[in-house]
Amino acid sequence: MAICELCEAARLTEWYFEDDLCWVAECEVCYVPMIVWKQHDAMPSEEIKIQLHQRLLAVVDALFDYVPYIDDNMRNIPDHYHAHARGRGFGFGNPPPRKK
Repeated sequence: MAICELCEAARLTEWYFEDDLCWVAECEVCYVPMIVWKQHDAMPSEEIKIQLHQRLLAVVDALFDYVPYIDDNMRNIPDHYHAHARGRGFGFGNPPPRKK
C-alpha cells in the first residue's frame, strides 16, 4: 500500500503553522505556502474548507508581502485535500516575498 506523502508530513521545508486540523508549510515544488488538512480525504465540508483557507491566509498575512489567491486544484496528490496560497508577480518556482 502506498503511503500518502501529505499524511506522512515529512518536514522537508519550512513549517509555518500546525494545529489539530492542519499544517502550513512551504511547498517543496513551488515554494509558496501550502495548507494540508490532516484528514486523508479530498473533499472537506465547506465549513472545514473555510477554516483551512482562513488559516492559510493568516500565515501569508503574518509572514509574507504579497496578495494571495487560493489554488486548491490538487494536481499531483488528488486524494488528500491541500491548497496553495499563490500570488502574482513573482513567478512559479520563486519564493514569495517576505515581510521585512
